[in-house]
Amino acid sequence: MAFVLGVWAVGASGQTPQPFPRPGETRPQTPRQTPASQAPTATTPSPAAGQLAPPVAPAAPARPSDPGAPRPEEAVFPVYPTSQFLSAYDAGRGQRYLLYGTTAGFAEIVAYYRTQLGDKGDLVFREPPTHVFEVGKFREDTMAFPPGVTVKDWTWGGSQGYPNPKAGAQPARYPTIIMIVPPPPAAQAPARR
Repeated sequence: MAFVLGVWAVGASGQTPQPFPRPGETRPQTPRQTPASQAPTATTPSPAAGQLAPPVAPAAPARPSDPGAPRPEEAVFPVYPTSQFLSAYDAGRGQRYLLYGTTAGFAEIVAYYRTQLGDKGDLVFREPPTHVFEVGKFREDTMAFPPGVTVKDWTWGGSQGYPNPKAGAQPARYPTIIMIVPPPPAAQAPARR
């Protein structure tokens, strides 16, 4: 019994909780520790002491886990940190709709974009709650839609949320959807108000 408790205590003490990132905060990436069963066995000699140095875990890739997800510079506007890229749609005239799902609540996402964009935006529908941030100048001759961010509550009226388009993926439904419409690539980045 004491052996089992000792093994459990050693395993639990090796897990270090990581805080959630906050908007605007940058942190150095730390390599993930691999379990002992997966740890590489090869070591390299240390040039200073001539002894073997412990193995180094490979750094995590900087690209999102979804290879189809747009890069941050393609989205132009900030993307909520824990949101998941769902899909992109042609909006016309070189613009795209970038659709993201999040388990965060509608009010939290609206507050995030108010802070990030420096704009209060507009609640364009009360039922279902839909908040729009139009950021930048709309040019009718070169754009299909004004550049900006739309946040929609998909739990209104008892709905279970927006279905995850990736079969078997978690979560099965998203309570809040974020739609980003960047300006066309030829247009300049939108000016923040």
